[in-house]
Amino acid sequence: MAPENNSVSLNYIKQAFPALTPLLRYTDAEDAGAWQQHAYARLWSLLGLEYMHSCSDDAFCVVEEFDLPAGHVMAFTFQSEPGYTVPGYLLLPHGWQGETLPACLCLQGHSSGMHNSLEMELDRSPNPQEGDRDFMVRAVKEGYVGVCIEQRYMGRCGSHDGAPGCSGGQAAATLLLGRTAIGERVWDVMRLIDTLEKHVPFADTTDLVCLGNSGGGTTTFYAACIERRIKHAIPSCAFCTYKDSIVDLRHCACNYVPGIAREFDMGDLAGLIAPRDLIIVNGKEDPIFPDSGVREAYAVAKRMYAALGGNLALVTGDGGHRFYADPAWEALHRFMQQ
Repeated sequence: MAPENNSVSLNYIKQAFPALTPLLRYTDAEDAGAWQQHAYARLWSLLGLEYMHSCSDDAFCVVEEFDLPAGHVMAFTFQSEPGYTVPGYLLLPHGWQGETLPACLCLQGHSSGMHNSLEMELDRSPNPQEGDRDFMVRAVKEGYVGVCIEQRYMGRCGSHDGAPGCSGGQAAATLLLGRTAIGERVWDVMRLIDTLEKHVPFADTTDLVCLGNSGGGTTTFYAACIERRIKHAIPSCAFCTYKDSIVDLRHCACNYVPGIAREFDMGDLAGLIAPRDLIIVNGKEDPIFPDSGVREAYAVAKRMYAALGGNLALVTGDGGHRFYADPAWEALHRFMQQ
């Protein structure tokens, strides 16, 4: 009889995960504040943020303004690193008279780009979104100024045909510099908040909401871990154990952070968001972030919030890989009323 084939490399890696306990998993014997401080520094390093480059001049520019059925749009750009320009949109309600509105950062997932959040094509023709992915439109209806940026390796910042560049391996190149794609995206969100505070006085960031689905949900989660100015984080179809999602199932390069599973799982990292609001959204039938893995990670997150305080919720829709806007916003309203 031929020997069993143990040469499938990924299977060998998968076998390591069931027995893996993250080295920095919080224990009740630890001081929670000290754990947060140490874990924050480790995540900063793992994401490669120490290799990002600060700008002395953000070169903020309002490129143009136009109207859509959903509201008034300001297209803008800014530099997040010297020579790297980030495009973005602001969406304001029709009839806006210059009053200050709370800001909601809206991060699109793997798609042809941020324009989908406005329900428009690049030529500004209508583009209705399935799965409540019209984040900017809903944010304005909820009384916010919607803000979105093009994430690295997606849309205009990805491949020329509009497909996400990270699925074709572009995002892996930054690993050679000690950086990660998700770290770069977190950096851009941080610099976006700086830019809003400096140049957009009518966008109030004191009670900042950040949300997104899929790849946008992943950035939302990690950005909230690092950026404490995000007060309410709503990651959708992105929060799960590493094993059940990006190990057992195929994902593109932007999901991977070298060495992170040795020190944390996603449930552990929720402790870096506490005591700020965290609303985790998932779909019961999501094929790439399975519900069972979401609930396992959520159980760990509950331990972190029990130790550190704050509002934590899990919103589960009956469908698949999409945003569930109504229950997500309802959970946010409940937390804000508290």
